[in-house]
Amino acid sequence: MSSVDTLAVVIEAPERLALAPVTLLPAGVDDVLVDVEWSGISTGTERLLWSGRMPPFPGMGYPLVPGYETIGRIADASGEARSRIGERVFVPGSRGFAEVRGLFGGAAGRLVVPAAKAVPIEETLGENAVLLALAATARHAAVAGELPELIVGHGVLGRLLARVVVALGGAPTVWETNPARRDGASGYVVRDPGADDRRDYGGICDVSGDSGLLDALVARLAPGGEIVLAGFYEAPLSFAFPAAFMREARIRIAAEWKPCDMEAVLALVSSGRLSLDGLITHRAAAADAAAAYRTAFDDPACLKMILDWRSPR
Repeated sequence: MSSVDTLAVVIEAPERLALAPVTLLPAGVDDVLVDVEWSGISTGTERLLWSGRMPPFPGMGYPLVPGYETIGRIADASGEARSRIGERVFVPGSRGFAEVRGLFGGAAGRLVVPAAKAVPIEETLGENAVLLALAATARHAAVAGELPELIVGHGVLGRLLARVVVALGGAPTVWETNPARRDGASGYVVRDPGADDRRDYGGICDVSGDSGLLDALVARLAPGGEIVLAGFYEAPLSFAFPAAFMREARIRIAAEWKPCDMEAVLALVSSGRLSLDGLITHRAAAADAAAAYRTAFDDPACLKMILDWRSPR
């Protein structure tokens, strides 16, 4: 396969985003070419990339193509992967661009990716499959210790985490300060933190990204309890030592999902134990990417915005 031109979302510099032509690197023998159907917009990491507030990160720099939640079809391949042409796949990003950085690299009309990273998915998932990365992230955060009893934040990641915990047999409480985001619970309870007097949670998982919450969360732990940090934090985190010492608190950071998390999530979805429905609230054509990103970042009613790439690439 030779090099191919395509359109991509390019963050040219902080607060400068455009849909622009880019050149894909020539595909190697172990790569596949994917025609993208949908990509998701992250209101966590991508907001930090767009605003210029992303903490120093390997591979960081501008211009860059964001995105790590992409669904498409394999359009071309070499070697053994040729049998996969036509397959619908989930792609967790790409680094296959000639003149721009692909720190995440999933928001483009076509992608060159290693065949091993193109995860086959069921046709019936459709656009909902863009949520698989967040669902795998939620599963990764949930299963490394005991299932969380308290989840902080009821955005799309918090909802997926609550659904995963319920699917695994838990019954979590979720804190949400925004009344408009307290709907949509099934199998769990959503509360205003101020209306919750409980102070013996064995496990708390924060997905809010609020770096100032640690002291408040420590105060709600049972002795020997664990706080899992599963958001992405732009500011340094700190906490008062005495209260954490008295509770013998544990703090764990949940990193990126692993292939086993994706396999487990796909199995939960396929079995009907985990639903991805009702979480995509906004959609836009890829040509309207600049406005779509502003809506995703600024509209509190937007849980998840996806871009539709099924027009000329």
